[in-house]
Amino acid sequence: MRVKNHPILNFEEKKKLVFEFENEEMVGYEGDTIASALVDHGLKVFGYSIKRQRPRGFYCAIGNCASCNMEVDSKVNVRTCITPLKEGMKVKRQHNKGDIK
Repeated sequence: MRVKNHPILNFEEKKKLVFEFENEEMVGYEGDTIASALVDHGLKVFGYSIKRQRPRGFYCAIGNCASCNMEVDSKVNVRTCITPLKEGMKVKRQHNKGDIK
């Protein structure tokens, strides 16, 4: 899902960052947010509504809503759309419903 070739822009090679999402090793890049790295891996369900457990996807991307809140390194309610990805992070959905993508 990442743009790699563009007719006008050049993209520099960035440092790879290994992180864990729900016990699966994944790779993102320096400068990514947690959410952008997950979207690059095809993740569509970021969490579930509390009352009805309906899937919630990536929504505002600017930290105003709570659709991307996840547990990061044992801290809950982290807005993954504005949190920079770091090497070794452990990320998981807060209302985990399995391996739905």
